[in-house]
Amino acid sequence: MDLTELQEIAHKERTNSKPTRIRCCMAAGCLSSGAVAVKESLEKTKAEIGLTDKVEVRSVGCMGLCCQAPLVQVDRSEVQGFIPLLYEKVTPEIVSSIVAELQGDEIKVQKGDLNQPFFTKQLPIVLENSGKVDPERIESYIAADGYQALYHVLRDRTPTEVVDDITRSGLRGRGGAGYPTGVKWATVAKAKGDAYGAHSERKFVICNADEGDPGAFMDRSVLESDPHRVLEGMAIAAYSVGANQGYIYIRAEYPIAINRLQIAIRQAQRLGLLGSNIFDSPFDFKIDIRIGAGAYVCGEETALMASIEGKRGTPHPRPPYPAESGLWGFPTLINNVETYANVPWIIRKGADVFASIGTEKSKGTKVFALAGKIKNTGIIEVPMGTTLRQIVEEMGGGVPDGGTAKAVQTGGPSGGCIPASAFDSAVDYESLTQLGSMMGSGGMIVMDESSNMVDVARFFMEFCMDESCGKCIPCRVGTVQLYKLLTKISEGKASFADLELLEELCDMVKHTSLCGLGQSAPNPVFSTLRYFRDEYLTLIK
Repeated sequence: MDLTELQEIAHKERTNSKPTRIRCCMAAGCLSSGAVAVKESLEKTKAEIGLTDKVEVRSVGCMGLCCQAPLVQVDRSEVQGFIPLLYEKVTPEIVSSIVAELQGDEIKVQKGDLNQPFFTKQLPIVLENSGKVDPERIESYIAADGYQALYHVLRDRTPTEVVDDITRSGLRGRGGAGYPTGVKWATVAKAKGDAYGAHSERKFVICNADEGDPGAFMDRSVLESDPHRVLEGMAIAAYSVGANQGYIYIRAEYPIAINRLQIAIRQAQRLGLLGSNIFDSPFDFKIDIRIGAGAYVCGEETALMASIEGKRGTPHPRPPYPAESGLWGFPTLINNVETYANVPWIIRKGADVFASIGTEKSKGTKVFALAGKIKNTGIIEVPMGTTLRQIVEEMGGGVPDGGTAKAVQTGGPSGGCIPASAFDSAVDYESLTQLGSMMGSGGMIVMDESSNMVDVARFFMEFCMDESCGKCIPCRVGTVQLYKLLTKISEGKASFADLELLEELCDMVKHTSLCGLGQSAPNPVFSTLRYFRDEYLTLIK
């Protein structure tokens, strides 16, 4: 495979496109709402009325507005000035009306508004292909400039130059901690692959797709919609740090994403975009999938590596860090799905362009999953620095039925609950930390006035208690005792001494637990005590 062949595939895919394209969302949310029957009905209807040569029905990934699934969008290149049409909650029964409208018949079908803030305030980088390319056809990705970045990296750039680009872009890890990606890549690139005295130069690249936060589905959406983008990002990372083997660690609860990844890997291998001598260069890179059994703690990088090695998924103290001694003792680069998905765009558009987006310390965009008591549930991507109010009230449409938002929980069980009074705060790493929460992987759960914040804290503590691996006593025992105290308060049986004990125990668990799960488990309690202490006091009194 060379650049000419890549361009020929892209040209053929573009020229074979029909004048009218009907995009049918086949991501998990739409599939669960009947998208397969909708697509079959579209194919059948266009054939019956003789539109096979003029209309293409394309399976695509997530279009974002999951609350209106199944979604169908119509694009018409032959009609000058045609504005794409979005159809919401499509059923097989209304497919004939959609096709009739394409033929100019005066049949009114309810449509979605592509000019609403949910769409117009987004800046797609990671999601630039989502809802557009067919995730099960590599040709569709190549036609969207796929694998161009990998080609130019292998042919025109040294590994050091690529690492410098990622560093200059200001990209930070999107898995939650926000560690500078370029610094991590540089550390792995400089490390010597010396495992157990073997003096081997072997290194590994891992994609952490073990997304387990309640209400979070960003990584799943990216993998279901644009899997080749993640493979390309991993290949660029591997070239930059000197690795030849990659692993994608993904939870078994994501069967659609797993299937599409398997298809994408086979397709890339067939075209020589994975494997040996990629783009006729000396670079070899192979990717394998490892499926996790759903343990939340395996999102922690040392536990994840233990699971890949076939061991029980429990964390171990650091140092040594994975960049120095990771998988089987070799230097290992670990980033999450969204981090890798940013890489091809940065290489194609330029590090300085990416760095111009966002805030001074939080560059680029962030993908969020909106869930809870909010009108527009789904996936969005916004520039860093966008306020919570813009996300919740404008893009999210606020609370349904005229309700009032009370708080938004960010960062999953590791995050905190931010009150409505702080909704004018910017969404970036520093601002969320100051508010007592964190960015996390990107889940946002909105709560209205009916939410009891003590029960919210209790729910997340129960989650952490159940998911604790049990290796260290502060987390194994501490989360149980915290859950019991929160239950006692919730039932109105607690005293002020219990509240004092709750705060002391939270501090102990935070500062003495082995890994991030235990260290962050008290965060929802801390944040609800900080902003909604009166609800605790009312229950105690």
